[in-house]
Amino acid sequence: MDLVIISIVILLLLLFLSVPVASTIAGVGIIIGYFFSDFPVFEAVGEITWSASTDFLLLSIPLFVLLGEILLHSGIAKNIYFALHKWLSWLPGGLLHANIASSSIFSSISGSSVATAATITTVAMPQSEKYGYKSGFFAGTIAAGGTLGILIPPSINLIVYGFLTNTSIPKLFIAGLVPGILLALLFMLFILFVSVTSKNETIIKEEKITWKDRFIALKELIPIFILFVLIMGSIYSGFATPTESAALGVLATIIIITVKGLLNLEVLKKSIKGTLRTTGMIMFIIIAANFLNFVLVSIGLTDDLSYFIEDLEVSKYTMLLVITILFIILGLFIETLSLMVITIPIVAPVMIALGFDGVWFGIYLIILIEMALITPPVGLNLYVVQGIRNKGNIVEVMKGAFPFVLIMLAMAGLLVIFPEISLYLANNL
Repeated sequence: MDLVIISIVILLLLLFLSVPVASTIAGVGIIIGYFFSDFPVFEAVGEITWSASTDFLLLSIPLFVLLGEILLHSGIAKNIYFALHKWLSWLPGGLLHANIASSSIFSSISGSSVATAATITTVAMPQSEKYGYKSGFFAGTIAAGGTLGILIPPSINLIVYGFLTNTSIPKLFIAGLVPGILLALLFMLFILFVSVTSKNETIIKEEKITWKDRFIALKELIPIFILFVLIMGSIYSGFATPTESAALGVLATIIIITVKGLLNLEVLKKSIKGTLRTTGMIMFIIIAANFLNFVLVSIGLTDDLSYFIEDLEVSKYTMLLVITILFIILGLFIETLSLMVITIPIVAPVMIALGFDGVWFGIYLIILIEMALITPPVGLNLYVVQGIRNKGNIVEVMKGAFPFVLIMLAMAGLLVIFPEISLYLANNL
């Protein structure tokens, strides 16, 4: 366990010194490998980098990112939001429900929480001013809705979990579908409750929308429906792998925006630039984490940790509680993707050995990681929403998002009590 403590101290020290996360992870791997192993560390760096960066599964990440970027910059995401506004405006809370619903739908083809939050904030915030919504709570619903991007398939974070644990990506995708929809519905039920019971008016004014307007708006949802059926249908029909389905999704998206007359050079430039920036960050972290995992396995640290936990002789649910608390605390200080790649290779094998299903545990962890996106001081979605909102202060967004953290905790509890919420479809498709 001395080596575990040394590893953690080095990791925290480098993070405290504001060293980029990928460099920190790689640095810890090199230091531990150099001093505590007998294999050529620097040769291993090259081999691990090559093997990780050429994995066919990881090609799906830039493709799903590109798909979301195209939808954002072409304006389709904006049309989706206004279509949902027309259908949900009759509910107490109006646009607040549109925030959650549009986040859910955009998540179903984007795969990124940050991209989802950024997209919906850009479209929705001007509407909050137009209709007189309370800015803090309104922004909080967007930040919370954006977290659904890593749970509702296709999810980049689920791809990373599958890659790190050698778990079936199609099973992870289908396992995240019902929990993702259920969590979105719980968010909307809470908004409904607040809107009905609050003494303060949530909405100052709302335009009257006819049923004719609603049905006309349905055509804006057709592209998303086509993309979702194409991506998920191609995977579960056996026609395509997750990577191939992502490529099909990008091709279909380009065709759709071309038919709608939205394709131009500026859209392509912005989409490609955003994809390169996001993919570079993700891949650097994954490669660094893959190297650290190789080092830890090679020196026997993961086995030692597993034996140590087994010797504690605690129940698997006690260990699950410990892991839950650990992730909640770490999520306050470490960015979500970094949190995943640092912890999952060590935690997942232990929990699976204790009897938890690997697919179920992946969905459970993603819900805990979702919480990290809206918990200060490092909640990325909070800063994304506040940066685009560009008024007031971030504390308002934090307060608006906090109730949704509790709802996520409740959702995690439901998964423990009723694991079939995530496993039924995964085991029967």
